[in-house]
Amino acid sequence: MPNIKVLIADDQELILESLHIVLSLEEDIEVVTLARNGEEALHGCEEFQPDIVLMDINMPVMDGVAATALIKKRLPDTKIIMLTSYKEVEYVLAALSHGAEGYLLKAIHPKDLAAGIRVVHAGGTLITQEMAGKMIKSMNMNHTSTVKSNEYGLSARELEVLHKLASGLRNQDIAEALFLSEGTVKNYISTIYSKLHVKGRREAARIARDSGLLDHN
Repeated sequence: MPNIKVLIADDQELILESLHIVLSLEEDIEVVTLARNGEEALHGCEEFQPDIVLMDINMPVMDGVAATALIKKRLPDTKIIMLTSYKEVEYVLAALSHGAEGYLLKAIHPKDLAAGIRVVHAGGTLITQEMAGKMIKSMNMNHTSTVKSNEYGLSARELEVLHKLASGLRNQDIAEALFLSEGTVKNYISTIYSKLHVKGRREAARIARDSGLLDHN
């Protein structure tokens, strides 16, 4: 049986090398390449065609959520496990909505990490019980908010971005405030414009204020 080909993406050199060493000790796992940001992960997937990607969430140039969306669009058979040191529901929900197969904390035991890779490679998913509970709660809250007043179908994160945009913040400032990459913020703004049927910030802010969208942020 061929080895499971794995790409590791993380902007912290120590974590990147540690994961590489740990997984290289597993007889059935082959680390085919390393990436230090989402863009490198995308190119690495196109070149090496890994079975599994271990994807950090917060990275420069392109974050893990944006990279996941692009990889899943171009290489839908590639399976992605999000790795993070943060228990951030929004990031995980966004990654899963783009097709990621699971989520694990970086503090996981090496043997559990290898076992998780095997589970996903075999067609399973990895979501902790705690995260599943948070996801259900988050989805219920978002659903309630959407039914209540969000006629444009904006997600909770899109409402956050819209609120910052309407406050006059630049993309870079929004990215820093919400712990996102600037590229991800641009993607969110593009989606917001599409949903609001507008072409610019001023018009988006006006609609947001007139429709009461900002009251639910």
